[in-house]
Amino acid sequence: MGRLSALFDPETVAVVGATDRDGAVGRAIVENLRDEFVGEVVPINPKRDEILGLECYSAVSSAPPIDLAVVVVPPDIVIESIQDIAEAGTKNVVVITAGFSETGSEGAKRERRLREIATEYDLNVVGPNSLGIMSTPNDMNASFGPETALEGSISFMSQSGAFITAVLDWANEQEIGFQDVVSLGNKAVLDETDFIREWGADAETDVIIGYLEGIDNGDEFIRAARDVTDETPIVLVKSGRTDAGAQAASSHTGAIAGSERAYKAGLEQAGVIRANSVQELFDYARALSGLSEPDSDGVAVVTNAGGPGVLTTDAVGDVRLEMADFTDETIDALSEAMPDEANIYNPIDAIGDADADRFGEALDIALADPNVGSAVVVSAPTAVLEYDTLAETVIEKRAEHETPVVTCLMGGQRARAAEEVLREFGIPNYFDPARAVAGLDALARYRNIRDQTVDEPERFDVDHERAREILERAADRDDNRLGVESMDLLEAYGIPTPDGEIVDDPERACEVAERIDGDVVMKIVSPDISHKSDIGGVKVGVADADVYDAYEDLVARARNYQPDATILGVQVQELVDLDVATETIVGMNRDPQFGPLLLFGLGGIFVEILEDTSVRVAPIGERDAREMIDEIRAAPLLRGARGREPADIEEVIETIQRLSQLVTDFPAILELDINPLVAGPDGVQAIDLRLTVDTETL
Repeated sequence: MGRLSALFDPETVAVVGATDRDGAVGRAIVENLRDEFVGEVVPINPKRDEILGLECYSAVSSAPPIDLAVVVVPPDIVIESIQDIAEAGTKNVVVITAGFSETGSEGAKRERRLREIATEYDLNVVGPNSLGIMSTPNDMNASFGPETALEGSISFMSQSGAFITAVLDWANEQEIGFQDVVSLGNKAVLDETDFIREWGADAETDVIIGYLEGIDNGDEFIRAARDVTDETPIVLVKSGRTDAGAQAASSHTGAIAGSERAYKAGLEQAGVIRANSVQELFDYARALSGLSEPDSDGVAVVTNAGGPGVLTTDAVGDVRLEMADFTDETIDALSEAMPDEANIYNPIDAIGDADADRFGEALDIALADPNVGSAVVVSAPTAVLEYDTLAETVIEKRAEHETPVVTCLMGGQRARAAEEVLREFGIPNYFDPARAVAGLDALARYRNIRDQTVDEPERFDVDHERAREILERAADRDDNRLGVESMDLLEAYGIPTPDGEIVDDPERACEVAERIDGDVVMKIVSPDISHKSDIGGVKVGVADADVYDAYEDLVARARNYQPDATILGVQVQELVDLDVATETIVGMNRDPQFGPLLLFGLGGIFVEILEDTSVRVAPIGERDAREMIDEIRAAPLLRGARGREPADIEEVIETIQRLSQLVTDFPAILELDINPLVAGPDGVQAIDLRLTVDTETL
């Protein structure tokens, strides 16, 4: 165990605010602890000498040494109580009391003070506004929930206390057990990352599951989860999906990469298996807590009913697994062992009169096939099939072949006893074939997570000071936005840009155009005009003789469109040949939870319409950058589809990594777009840039 071991394995637990008053939370916690806990329970209440048969103390400081204090006093005396707890030397505290940041400014002030005391005394604090905690090895229910968890190997955290009470009621009925249970509450001190680290170090926890409404420190969470998932799978339900963050964004990247995409990317990079429902959460957890990962994605299905067999096959097609392709030897063995009416191809239909022996023979042959990584046994109840015997057969064959097997023994009470036997040997039974397949899919996904290596981000040689000087220009702006006038920022980080210059008079525009070989592109430069093309603020293929007039026309269009806009000038830029290149976008939006969220995709004027993009949380290495390219639908365009000359993919990958370094080096960059980043056979060039800077954090 880690630094929180005493939180879950105390010898003495104090209930601060204990009472014997009917219906009080303080009474419920004392009763839960008194009835089961193997250690000593110490009530704390200055107005009582005894509570429910237990000696009561006026304060923690006057009680025997306390390992864990559960605080359930009124909000206005919580801080005083925690100060007393800290000074008495108790390090582990669970604050049940509500009335903190969830209630407004006064509560938020109280929560800040709680955090200050915790920092000063190095306290481990769960809550406030928590249901409490449980740990089954020592029968500790330090909560006011009506149910105590059964013992098991799943550790469970939830940001909702009500969710815990509902889950435990259901889990006890399903005989699903837990190691530790934590109601996170407001997460003033300890959060999801702390418990992931703790349970990752706990040999008795096989699976970590959770219900979260938000993640406080996304980058720290990703690092911790990556370490833990090398040995322990993590399955989470994340609620509270919202596009509010995207609606407030001013860049293309911000508009496309909303909060939900940040969570999706962050959890995937963390190696977390995400469930979309409570049912999925436990379907995955049951498989992960009892079975090993499959060697391959091939699934064998053995059934006595054609319809359920087809349903199972469809379910396999809906996930990342595949129906195993049996070898000729397997087909021959099944042909010899099964009745003539049976289907010996996958799914194996042993037909309706199959008994446990026939099921066992079919399963034995299937599991011996080298193309089979896992199996599902799907059975409808019949008069000739004893589920108890079938369960024993499945347990035996799974042990012989050391291959993950799940069952779908369809039916009600008839399947209950067999289900209990299977559970004892770590084999989950599901009523629905699709859920059984989902359990196997979770095993395969976890195998892929463990096999995946995380490459360290490359550190490029860049001009950090020059970049800072350019970003500081935002302090002189009314809206702290920078545009193409700051292209030098990209050059400072080694991202190629076309030859060009921003000028503020037509004669200088002509001089720059003459210096550039061939026709030029001219664009209005204004921090107040985002979509320059929409107002005719871009001219492509301007000959030297037409530059003067083009300059005047661009400025006039901008002033007519928005008279109060700040016009910085006109950019005169080398014309890039788009006939042999692809317009892409590389950008970043700083997510409140996960930090810099990188985006790559098909760019140009249709970026927000097509939304063909992929995202990652920075910093990233070469593998993630390459995967970002592979994930977009337009990837074949970059790789040379339909006779096109392939773009320099390695240059695109390097550009994504350089941008990752830039936005990681400068947390003050809130949003950034390079659109388009033109990718062609000869490399990449950043054509346009805009970004938003928090000048106070530079």
